[in-house]
Amino acid sequence: MDTLKIVLAPDPFLREQCEPCEIGDPTLKPLANKMTNTMYANHGCGLAAPQVGVKKRIIVVDCDDPENNPNPIVLVNPEIIALDGSPVKEEEGCLSCPGISVPVTRQPFARVRYYDLDGNECTIEGEDLLGRCLQHEIDHLNGKTLFESCNALDRIRAIHEYKQALARGAKPGEVE
Repeated sequence: MDTLKIVLAPDPFLREQCEPCEIGDPTLKPLANKMTNTMYANHGCGLAAPQVGVKKRIIVVDCDDPENNPNPIVLVNPEIIALDGSPVKEEEGCLSCPGISVPVTRQPFARVRYYDLDGNECTIEGEDLLGRCLQHEIDHLNGKTLFESCNALDRIRAIHEYKQALARGAKPGEVE
């Protein structure tokens, strides 16, 4: 299985804005395959290109049952077009911040417009885990990590716990 190395926080690359992909770019399919393999190998439900060192607006997600019934969705140039519902604070993990989970407040529903790998414009709607995952991965495309997604007090605690997790040798896919 062909996988990529995951970029770990606080690498400054994770804070950079990603560039739009050229629709129909033939290099996107092999990249998406490697990203999907990397996501599954690390037990993730989402992965954004900057997390594997690529500054392009492409993400992969699979929030259903990736262990038993993989069904990855590749979103090229995804854009949130609607958020809905009362904000919910829940723990989130991140492959680029192994060993911890952080409380992040997000609206539970997201509607996202994107292109598939064949260049077709699509829309996906997600609630709960999928809605949260879409928002989290699109944050990565905009240079926003898990640490910038939480409030200041939680950020201080998370950074402290993250340093401890790294010292213990935490690897992507591990949460506290």
